[in-house]
Amino acid sequence: MFLTDFLWNCLAANRVRRPDNSSLPKKIARAIKSAFDERRVIKMINILVHGLGQDNHSWDNTNKYLRKNKIDVICPNLFEITKNTSKDYKMMYHTFSRFCNNQKERLNLCGLSLGGVLVLDFVKEYPEKVNSIILIGTPYKIPRGLCKLQNIVYHIMPKSAFEKIGCPKNEFISLLHSLSNLNISRELDKINCPSLIMCGAKDKVNMKNVKLLNNDIKNSKFKIIENAGHEVNTDNPKELAHAIYNFWKDKKCFA
Repeated sequence: MFLTDFLWNCLAANRVRRPDNSSLPKKIARAIKSAFDERRVIKMINILVHGLGQDNHSWDNTNKYLRKNKIDVICPNLFEITKNTSKDYKMMYHTFSRFCNNQKERLNLCGLSLGGVLVLDFVKEYPEKVNSIILIGTPYKIPRGLCKLQNIVYHIMPKSAFEKIGCPKNEFISLLHSLSNLNISRELDKINCPSLIMCGAKDKVNMKNVKLLNNDIKNSKFKIIENAGHEVNTDNPKELAHAIYNFWKDKKCFA
């Protein structure tokens, strides 16, 4: 309706104060209320979730580029929020889901690798809480052979390497072991929110995985980030931030 559009534009520009609906004819009052309800800006919370061998600072450069577009994000440290719990995937997911549900608004979730697995499990369990998801280098299935190889490598690495991300070596290895039995591909067809699947062009190990995710998640978009391997957020944060911003803007994930 032209009348309600005009009223909204005046009010939004602070030219007039919103009138008291009780003093207006009912039809006009309802029209004004409808205009406000339809055009009300819904605030979203944007959360970036890091990968297994990373911490929240792995998003720093990506975050820097997002801030240039006035996009605020939260980057939780998975090892910090699970500091007083046992390090296995089930407990990490429980803590992560509680963290997400403590946010008052709906969520735009973006996860890399392990972060993507957490995002997938959360959107399956709490679809009403999630506005959109972005998955980066996220596995479709956990390759047990690769897990065993990583386990061997991590066992011979010095403890200091794990201290940098805030997770003791034995707890990190325990977490890795708990990932081997996950069934990531279950119920992907139930995901209905806007979804973007991404992978670094040099991440040959996960390229097939992300294409399978793209195939199974209805109406999901797929994008390759050039000049990046598995850790896209540190390899090419500028292009990644650009892709995230464009997806959120296209899906009207922020005002």
